[in-house]
Amino acid sequence: MIRKAVKNDEAAIRACAESAYSQYVTVIGRKPAPMLADYGSQIAAGQAYVAVGEGNDLQGFIVFYPEENHMLLENVAVQPAATGRGIGKSLVRFCEDEARRLGLGSVRLYTNEKMTDNLSIYPRLGYIEVGRRTEDGFNRVFFEKHLS
Repeated sequence: MIRKAVKNDEAAIRACAESAYSQYVTVIGRKPAPMLADYGSQIAAGQAYVAVGEGNDLQGFIVFYPEENHMLLENVAVQPAATGRGIGKSLVRFCEDEARRLGLGSVRLYTNEKMTDNLSIYPRLGYIEVGRRTEDGFNRVFFEKHLS
């Protein structure tokens, strides 16, 4: 089940981000941006959603918000123990459905160029690479999916 995150989810979201992204600290040379995010503010702004299991345990989360004529998918993470079950795909699809509901034409996202798994996952979900640039000291790869 996917639901809007509430304040009580903040610690679990942060723990999920730490677990999901810690493997990249050495490769990138510092903590990736999702490990430094202000999840409290994102939850308060209504930008964060969680995927929970039958016991209401957090299995993953996603952060997105509308920006001009597109949805910006800022972050999606799944607990390492829950990977391979389609949770990440379900969260991305949820974001796309929300974009359609709001009448937005596309979903945009970015990932760190060192997160090579993401560079193959997003194209399989229909995203096309649209650019690469350095932002906030991170080398990022930008993707977009046009919605129909």
